[in-house]
Amino acid sequence: MGRKMMGRAVVAATLSVGLGATSAAATDIRFMMDWAWQGPQAFALMARNSGCFEEGGVNISMDRGFGSGRVPVELAGGNYDMGLADINPTIKFRAENPDSDLIAVAVLFAGSPLVAVVAADSEITEPADFEGTTLAAPDFDAGRQLFPIFAAATGIDDSTIEWISVSPELREPMLVRGEADGITGFITSSTISLDRLGMATDEQRVFRYKDYDVELYSTSILTSRAFAEENPEAVSTVVGCMINGVQMAMADPEAAMEALVDHEPLTDPEVELRRWRITMEEMITTPAVVESGISTIDPEYFQRSIASVEDAYGLPNVLSVDDIFSDAYLPPAEERMLP
Repeated sequence: MGRKMMGRAVVAATLSVGLGATSAAATDIRFMMDWAWQGPQAFALMARNSGCFEEGGVNISMDRGFGSGRVPVELAGGNYDMGLADINPTIKFRAENPDSDLIAVAVLFAGSPLVAVVAADSEITEPADFEGTTLAAPDFDAGRQLFPIFAAATGIDDSTIEWISVSPELREPMLVRGEADGITGFITSSTISLDRLGMATDEQRVFRYKDYDVELYSTSILTSRAFAEENPEAVSTVVGCMINGVQMAMADPEAAMEALVDHEPLTDPEVELRRWRITMEEMITTPAVVESGISTIDPEYFQRSIASVEDAYGLPNVLSVDDIFSDAYLPPAEERMLP
């Protein structure tokens, strides 16, 4: 099937998601993204532009995010109904707030993007060298919040590390100017942003957490169990539309970047296309997802990832996969296959 035909097929599938929907008034859903509108977020715009949400009886408003760690805080505070974020800060939040009922209703990107980045000529050549250094990142950055897991996996004494809290736009400049020894973030954001600031990819040394046996799932759709149970059709519609958005953006990446430019006119489409291609390669096309579709999870792997978050923060091992994840709102597996 050609790219254009595939795109049309995916759109057709998208418009069937609405569960026969819209005899009643549309459900308003306030949705928070994980980060700024960049290449990895363009799929949500594809989903919105397709008309899928309206067809499914959902009136959705989508706001940019400021880091995966902030999303569970905003959801728990009632400021948003649903959101997109790396699942692991939410696991931490749930472990620290046992009365919370936040859950993931889909794991859109299975592969972890978490990284620590230093200059290639830095004396930091292996994880142990991070001890005694200064790292810069926003407080709600998932790479920062989950650095203790990387530290535990590699034997780093993370109490020796000094953190500098910065706004998202100042993180990469801190490394380029030599005001921090390293930064944490996503492979899709920090490495390309550094390149744009003059630190080429071959001038960067990247420590992928997943290369050090850190077992973590990643970008997920979040909500509260109460909201999902009160609005099951609306939540199913959002999940189905977002999955279809990923499929459409994979089938036609250039169209996804056009949607991004329409939404954010100052976007550099070539840069954002690079981010999206890295997302597809490193975060989406895992063997399990290629074989069985988006939001295919391994319960044993997921349970180990939950335990690693709890252990890294000295929290009791009390959460189960069923506490954190529900597959009740997913479309059938055949509708979740990659294009």
